[in-house]
Amino acid sequence: MYLTQMLLDQKNRQTLAALASPSKFHGAIEAAFPGPRQRNLWRIDSRAGQKYLLLLSETPPDLTQAAAQFAPPGEHWQTKSYDPLLTRILPGSCWQFRLTANPTKSSKDPQNPAARGTVAAHCTTQYQKQWLLERAAKHGFALREEEFTVTRVQWQHFAKHGTRPVTLLAVTYEGILQVTDAEQFRALLCQGMGRGKAYGLGLMTVMRGGN
Repeated sequence: MYLTQMLLDQKNRQTLAALASPSKFHGAIEAAFPGPRQRNLWRIDSRAGQKYLLLLSETPPDLTQAAAQFAPPGEHWQTKSYDPLLTRILPGSCWQFRLTANPTKSSKDPQNPAARGTVAAHCTTQYQKQWLLERAAKHGFALREEEFTVTRVQWQHFAKHGTRPVTLLAVTYEGILQVTDAEQFRALLCQGMGRGKAYGLGLMTVMRGGN
């Protein structure tokens, strides 16, 4: 696996349009990989007033097209192997984490229980945190409510393939977790969590932290 970072030009109209409509980033990311379509995880990170595209992929990307669209002039992307970090994922290890995800719930119609449920976003901090707490064990980590928080919430409205309207709630979580099952947790880091992965949601990143 490879982790790539690219600085975004926030004065560029194309960048501003893509920040409002993540399907534009999705298209540029797909163009960075020749051959069969790949499922890649990505998100937009904000640090010290700058915005970055963060991309996790099985093969190194060629972001020439994306850089021409969204990066400052002359700016290049940086790609590094993700495998050294994955090998350090051990049971009992503690990590600082950041996750931008789409916490949702599915509600069944009592009059038609056989039908597919209606999917809706969790709109309050309480239920957004509960969503993550409920998924921790099956993804190989333990999490205490007092050790993580919601740091950003943003509604995203855009048209899929130019016609179909899409609305997603992007919720960013940050805090400290402890690995309980290394294999499951590595799978989470590589495969993501929740809905909307094509549109910059589901990627968790970690760095060493805690005890």
